[in-house]
Amino acid sequence: MKRIVLAIAGAAALLCLEMPSGHAGYGDAPWCAVINVGTGEMYWDCQYQTFEACAPNVVAGNRGFCNVNPTYKPTVAAPVRHYVRRHPPKHS
Repeated sequence: MKRIVLAIAGAAALLCLEMPSGHAGYGDAPWCAVINVGTGEMYWDCQYQTFEACAPNVVAGNRGFCNVNPTYKPTVAAPVRHYVRRHPPKHS
């Protein structure tokens, strides 16, 4: 039990850490192309809806990899309202 609590606390701490300055890329999509721009700096290009859309950018020789966007927050759709149609009582 103690290990689980420590693991959760560690994960929460990682989520609260500020992203490195190289994350100053653009886009708010679920996938990022993380591109090595030299001198150990990485540029996060977060404009891809799927991994498959991200991969060609990295394969094109941009020296990087595709990664899940750590700051992505999906939009939540409004709940669907269900209406119950009430029928008038039948009279015999």
